[in-house]
Amino acid sequence: MGRVYRETVQHGGTARPRANLGRVVDDLGATLLELVHGDPDRPGEISAVVFHDPLDQPVLPPHALVLGIGVEAPGHVAALLRTLGHQNAAALVLRAPFPLTDEVRAAADEASVAVLGLRRGAPWGHLSEMLRSLLNQGAGGGSAEEESLGGLPAGDLFAVANAIAALLDAPITIEDRNSRVLAFSGRQDEADPSRVETILGRQVPERYARVLHERGVFRDLLRSDQIVFIDPISDRMGGFTLPRIAISVRAGDEVLGSIWAAVPAPLSDERNEALREAAKLVALHMLRVRAGADVQRRMRADLLSTALEGGVGAGEALERLGLSGQPLLVLGVALDERGRRYDHSDSAAVVHDRQSLSDAFALHLSAVHPRSTAAAIGAVTYGLVPMTGAAEKAETRAVRILQDFLDRVGDRLPPITAVGPVALDLSEVAHSRSCVDRVLRVLRDGRIHRRIGRFDELQGEALVSELRDLATARSEEPTGALARLIDYDRRHRANLVQTLRAWLDAFGDVVVASESVAVHQNTFRYRLRRVAEIGQCDLGDPDQRFAMMVQLRVLRVDSPPGNGRRPGAS
Repeated sequence: MGRVYRETVQHGGTARPRANLGRVVDDLGATLLELVHGDPDRPGEISAVVFHDPLDQPVLPPHALVLGIGVEAPGHVAALLRTLGHQNAAALVLRAPFPLTDEVRAAADEASVAVLGLRRGAPWGHLSEMLRSLLNQGAGGGSAEEESLGGLPAGDLFAVANAIAALLDAPITIEDRNSRVLAFSGRQDEADPSRVETILGRQVPERYARVLHERGVFRDLLRSDQIVFIDPISDRMGGFTLPRIAISVRAGDEVLGSIWAAVPAPLSDERNEALREAAKLVALHMLRVRAGADVQRRMRADLLSTALEGGVGAGEALERLGLSGQPLLVLGVALDERGRRYDHSDSAAVVHDRQSLSDAFALHLSAVHPRSTAAAIGAVTYGLVPMTGAAEKAETRAVRILQDFLDRVGDRLPPITAVGPVALDLSEVAHSRSCVDRVLRVLRDGRIHRRIGRFDELQGEALVSELRDLATARSEEPTGALARLIDYDRRHRANLVQTLRAWLDAFGDVVVASESVAVHQNTFRYRLRRVAEIGQCDLGDPDQRFAMMVQLRVLRVDSPPGNGRRPGAS
């Protein structure tokens, strides 16, 4: 199996691999890889990345990731999987799409080897370079070669821009898909005022972007990997900009951004080829930058999760977050996914909006307090904010923080938010997080129409929600007086359960209760007597009243067909 490179670093005298398979799928799955079959969470870290070569098959190190270049036939794939299983490989990567036959599935299951697909259009070279970068992330003491891509510092787009500028003899900008400038080279003074305006604003000016749209330049960049030549554009002052050339930066089928050069004329064939090769290198660096941001986000989420759980390591996690030894406020934000806005068949939209909401909340908290931290853990983004001022006013201030956030987000990303009790020490942080979860559960139920909840206001509702869960898990059904009333209503199309509910909700006030169901007070009193008779209960007994109230709030009590529609029904 030919070439093998082991991505390890010496730590305490022991070679330590970089990442497990789940991490590889998480970081590269959006752009380069897709999980086709198998379990990505199999324990063990990737020890090496191996290029498959049927003519050269050394013994693999345990838990290797094998790149099956050129392996396509289902029979060959199944045979290779069985071989890899004997050598305890982690996964086999194949060019997608490929036929996932029953034979291949069975071989993968038997070998306990996951099958990954390299997305259409993604080069094997991109995948191998990104694996090298990913498996070496966070490694202190790695070699210079391991920390570079194409001889340049990994992720240093400014160094890349300067290198391209030297190759093309022209000032360069590297931009994202939204025409925001990510990096630029020197010699920008040789360009024109529009380029200077772009650099200063870190964004292509709107008037120039409009012209580029009208000319179809952005469309051509999205559809093709070829170099696009842009004729001069009027600068509205009697002059024109310099011509431009641009090329999209791609990773597989995904367009990451573009490279722009201000040139006096079209480039020679040699320089055009240099720019095309440079675009591939820029793609690697942009993926490295994105992977680095994902790593930081994941690290922050791991530390925050450890701190919020309150177990072993919570103190160290808070210390690494810079939040140890002080009272803390625990806040929670989640996307309100009810209603027509979110069709759960389109999970991509939900995931995107969750991430946007999480990023917005993290940015908001950083402006509120520089040492606050926020991270998404599952569907909830939690925030830890150092408490300032008196403890008795801390939760009120937290509500104000959340209200300001809601005002800024508006209705575009509908959130629900929660405030937990002040955590005066480490032992109370986990309890406060639990309270936040319980409040968010109440708000999700929708029985209370509000966007911000405090535990001290909603503890009762939280307890009722938990009782509903318990009753559902036990398949509880109404019994006793309530069961008799439900049965009577169904058989006689009556409304005694409605009468009982209205009376209990009104604390026994017949006037209020009768108005709530739109009947005369005397009619309501008659129905109430029937409740006591049919239910065989004493409405004057507080224990019986409470028991029926709990049943009505906790158990599913359906109204019978036509309930309340029959005049004079009793």
